[in-house]
Parts: sequence; C-alpha cells; structure tokens
Amino acid sequence: MKLPFHPSVAVLCGVLALAGCNSQDQEQAANAPAASAQNDDAARKLDTYRQLVRIHNDEMTVTMGHDILDRYPGSAAAREVQQTLPGIEKRWKEESEKRRLDALWQYQVSPMQGGTQSTATTYSSQAAGNDRVRLVLRRHTAWGQNVFLYGGGHGFVCRGNCTIHATFDGKAHGIRAFAPSTGEPALMIRDDDDFIARMKKAKKITLDVTLVDGEKKETLVYEVGGFDPAKWKALPKKK
Repeated sequence: MKLPFHPSVAVLCGVLALAGCNSQDQEQAANAPAASAQNDDAARKLDTYRQLVRIHNDEMTVTMGHDILDRYPGSAAAREVQQTLPGIEKRWKEESEKRRLDALWQYQVSPMQGGTQSTATTYSSQAAGNDRVRLVLRRHTAWGQNVFLYGGGHGFVCRGNCTIHATFDGKAHGIRAFAPSTGEPALMIRDDDDFIARMKKAKKITLDVTLVDGEKKETLVYEVGGFDPAKWKALPKKK
C-alpha cells in the first residue's frame, strides 16, 4: 500500500536541500580568503626561488624549493619547482662534498732546519690512541721528497723495514716503511712516488699500523679525494 504523499514533505525536503547548499556556499566563501592568502604566499616564495636560481645560490635554492614543496604540495608553484629542483640539489650536494674533502687538506710553505719545506697534510678520520694521525707529504730543499705518518704518543712499531697493509679504494697494496732512528713518533714510507701516484687516483685510503703504546693495532682511514697537487708547492733543489 502506498503512503499518501503530503505536499509539506516536498517543501521540507526542498528547504533542507537549500539549507545544505547554503551551508556549503558559506563554507566555501569562508575558506576563500585563506586559499587566496596561501596562493599569494606560494607565489611570493616562488618568485624568491626564481631569483635564487638566477644568482646560482644553490644552497638557498634547495632550502626554498623544499619549503614550497612541503607547504604547497600540488600547487602550480610546487609543479614549477619540481622541474628544476632535483638537478640543482644534485649539483649542490656534489659541490658541498667537494668543499668538505678539499677542507681536509692543509698546505704550507715554511722554513725548516736550514731550508724550506712545502707540506700537504691531512688527518686520519678517527683517533689512534689519544690522537689523530697526520699523513704528511713533504718537499724540503735539502732532504727532497718524503711521505710519512706522524702521531702522538711514542710512535709506531716497525722493526727495520716493515710492510703496512694498505687499501686504496678497497684495493689491497703493501707499503714498505721504516721508523726514524731519531725517535720521532713517525713512520716513513719508502716508495713515496708510488704512494703519491696511487693516492692521487683514490678517494679513501686505509693503513694498518701498530702503535708503540701497548702495541695496539689500528686501521687509519684517510679521505684523500680532495688532494690538490697544484697547492703542494714544488721547491727549487738546493745547489
């Protein structure tokens, strides 16, 4: 049996539907200023991003780009940023790593015991005993060229000639060395030319040594990829 349809029911439904529409319209109207403000903010940041790209400030470009992507995902500003940001970020990371590796080396020309020496020095990544160990490339007007390790404490165990187990980017190689008879906490590398040639091609070197103090065995790690041969100044030979 069909229930009788009363006109007032239809009117009520229409009123409710209209109220719903009005509610949605009011909500959209209330949200419009916020959406407009967000779009304006995104546009301002996009303009800053473009300026940073033009002046090649990669670090600030990356920061601003990620801020736009995080705050305004799916926006026109985010879509534009996504076109250029990956390449800029890749370049910035590579340049930052290069600067970090370059900064691990120190170069100096100075007087030394009746002559002049030119040195290129870097430190082991981790301390051996209580001190990090220096890897020193030295040119001296009287003594010629040397490569040696120099650390704190009482030096290294090396009786006569010894062989240091080394790796150059993971490739094993034996390095012949000796401890100076004068007692300095150093370990002199015999074939300095071979060592330098291998080091120039490597990014990371490891050297297994034994310390005099407690005859403790250590693996020294050196990140050498930032070595710049042009900054290790050549010196005139002593006449």
